[in-house]
Amino acid sequence: MIKAIPIGDYFIEPLALAPMAGVTDRPFRQICRQYGAGYTVSEMVASDTSLWTTNKSIFRLNHDGEPSPKTVQIVGYDPEMLADAARMNMQRGAQIIDINMGCPAKKVCNRLAGSALMQDEELVARILQAVVKAVPIPVTLKTRTGWNRENKNGVTIAKIAEDSGIQMLAIHGRTRADKYEGAAEYDTIAAIKQTVSIPVIANGDIDCAEKALSVLQQTGCDGIMLGRAAHGRPWIFREIRHYLSTQLKLPPPSLQERANVIYHHVCALHDFYGEALGVRFARKHIAWYGEHLDNSKAFVQQFHRLTTSFEQRAAVKAFFAM
Repeated sequence: MIKAIPIGDYFIEPLALAPMAGVTDRPFRQICRQYGAGYTVSEMVASDTSLWTTNKSIFRLNHDGEPSPKTVQIVGYDPEMLADAARMNMQRGAQIIDINMGCPAKKVCNRLAGSALMQDEELVARILQAVVKAVPIPVTLKTRTGWNRENKNGVTIAKIAEDSGIQMLAIHGRTRADKYEGAAEYDTIAAIKQTVSIPVIANGDIDCAEKALSVLQQTGCDGIMLGRAAHGRPWIFREIRHYLSTQLKLPPPSLQERANVIYHHVCALHDFYGEALGVRFARKHIAWYGEHLDNSKAFVQQFHRLTTSFEQRAAVKAFFAM
């Protein structure tokens, strides 16, 4: 059902992991790749390059050892700043630039960035044209179905994007005002796919293999993108890949396989971020893994009280009797 699509000089397999700030760092992207994600995008990076010296940006800009194409998502509201950010990311090794017009977070939208940009179509056009002109590598766009339910201008934004030289769209099936509430709708995504000739990827509430097939059939899209459904469940990409090929469901991973994934993920976070930050990020991911483990409540609670990488690794081994 999912075929590789050309984006510039690359062919990507659009079974994609959505960019999620604070979640889809390099360790998690690599794990999802191992489980069948065909395409991953960095956490969003601010267009204000003066902020790139912060620890947060340094980690988000780290793509060492990742396969091509390396895709960096940028966020902002000023066309020239976004263009500069695209150029600098390309110089640092980015092979595709993705523009964030989908994030509904208040701290992003209050600056008229992310999905807040959808209410200013003229500014959207200036941003897209500036970034496409600034770099010779492909530029893609992640956005939503509209500003609110009364103003679903996703089709208009998609046309602007195609006319501006954007090479692929990823559309979340909610408006900015919806945030993550209610259910995603796919009629607008289907309308966008019918309107433009560039590839379109559907995103929103795709949380199992059957839903993945249903959304592909309903929208006619070229691929799908998973976000929150991958929290604590990176093997969902393998399950979807198998189901789309065979229409048969894979059994869930064994407890031993989960143990190995979780342990190596915790270790990777410690190694990537260092002791203090690695311990903090590991707590978050263990909470998500725990949602899919039987009798894990006490383990997760204990894990959150641990303060060293040694203790965290030992706790995982003890819980799974490794």
